[in-house]
Amino acid sequence: MSKTLDDLDLTEIPAAVPDRRRGWSVQFIWIVPIVAALIGGWLVVKGILERGPTITITFKTAEGLEAGKTKIKYKNVDVGEVKMVKLSEDRHRVVATAEIVKEAEPYLVEDSRFWVVRPRVAGGQVSGLGTLFSGSYIGLDIGKSDTERREFIGLDTPPIFTADVPGRHFVLESKDLGSLGIGSPVYYRQVEVGSVVAHDLNKDGKAVTLKVFINAPYDEYVTTNTRFWNASGIDIALDATGIKVDTQSLASILIGGIAFEAPPGSPPAPPADENHTFALATNRSQAMKLPDSLAVHAMLYFKDSLRGLSIGAPVEFRGIVIGEVQSMSVEFDEEQGEFRFPVGITIYPVRLIAMVSGGTKTAQDPAQRRARWDLLVDRGLRGQLRTGSLLTGQLYVAVDFFPDAPKAHMDWTRIPPVLPTVVGSMTEVQETLSRLARTIEKVPLDQIGADLRQSLRILNRTLENADRFVKRLDTDITPAARTALEEARKTFKAAEQTIASDAPLQQDMRAMLRELSRTAQSLRALADYLERNPEALIRGKRGGGK
Repeated sequence: MSKTLDDLDLTEIPAAVPDRRRGWSVQFIWIVPIVAALIGGWLVVKGILERGPTITITFKTAEGLEAGKTKIKYKNVDVGEVKMVKLSEDRHRVVATAEIVKEAEPYLVEDSRFWVVRPRVAGGQVSGLGTLFSGSYIGLDIGKSDTERREFIGLDTPPIFTADVPGRHFVLESKDLGSLGIGSPVYYRQVEVGSVVAHDLNKDGKAVTLKVFINAPYDEYVTTNTRFWNASGIDIALDATGIKVDTQSLASILIGGIAFEAPPGSPPAPPADENHTFALATNRSQAMKLPDSLAVHAMLYFKDSLRGLSIGAPVEFRGIVIGEVQSMSVEFDEEQGEFRFPVGITIYPVRLIAMVSGGTKTAQDPAQRRARWDLLVDRGLRGQLRTGSLLTGQLYVAVDFFPDAPKAHMDWTRIPPVLPTVVGSMTEVQETLSRLARTIEKVPLDQIGADLRQSLRILNRTLENADRFVKRLDTDITPAARTALEEARKTFKAAEQTIASDAPLQQDMRAMLRELSRTAQSLRALADYLERNPEALIRGKRGGGK
């Protein structure tokens, strides 16, 4: 039976005894989590302190990139890892976010370069084959700048040479690129000493700039008077000594190439500075030409057809190239009522003066140069179009003396001045043929043809008479002639028998000749006796006399 609160005896409840408060104490079980927290905090702090910088690299495509797997390597040593790959805001490129190790932080300078290493076959070069098994990675080339950088634009292709390769860069300027490209070799005396590392079209679109790298120690051969030329393909030249074929190597034929050399006999020159600019000639012959310090511009007006003449065609003086064609046009002469064709040329007098035996001085005063040109023109100096090759029909401008040419003078009122011209050699031939054709047209060919037909009829009748005469000879005279021949054959046979050595006539003739010989001897003895004894003709022969 339960008791109620009223039934309880409060005196039976023990009185509360106050307990004295004890001090705070740590239980042993809390030591483990505390130590673990301290270690974790230390690891976090250490990780933060040891973590390298984060960089972004922008590529055109994410080919070969994979977050958490693609490594960044320098000289095949891991220096970072790609953590995230995403599209750029304009969705035209790919941005790769990578973490670089703390030790590689000094490598992140302004001119450092990144590129994706994967299998490539281009320009006759094969690279990145090792990534077929290990996977693609990002290559790093450390720059030489002191400015730090965290955002980079990746290269589309691997660089030909890294920054730690000894050598120097040089700049070449050319009218066109030709068959050259990145990786095309550079030769010095047919030894490969460098490569083309970059090329770009100039802002004005009129030329191409190439950048080449020459390995050390060959870069010391590039001096201020070095000439560069395009050695791509095969250079074939035909001269008096025969056909000459010039090429650097098989690689230059397939992928192009550049060669350089100082002109033969040139004085020593200091090495060229880094990024020195040179002109790139189209071939070795053009590269080795003397620099043209003086240029004389002139205009020539031709009435001949300019078919076969092109910009850059040579201007020659008796086989020596002294200039080139710069422009061609067409004008209508109102006074003469005909078309004429102005051709602008540039003449380099130094090319001709350098070949003059003993040398000569170039007149620096414009008045002196004008007086000299006036004197040459007065003596018959003219311009003329000539055919350089009957096979190709190419024309060139010849400057030569024509003493029989009509008098003319330089027109100094025009800019550039006008040099008188004469009719081209082919035009003269055409005019001669035209005159000959007109002369032939005046010949009465119809009358000559009628007379010729009449003569042929007479000749035909003559031949018919001759044929009848021959037939008559065959029927009338031939049998008589055959009989006469038979009689003559018999006569010749009888004569042959008569003059045979054993014939009676021959024996009688020999006997008669012996008798005549003895008679001649007797007559000779009688003549000798009478010569000694002439009186014997009167007195007779003396007895016992001789």
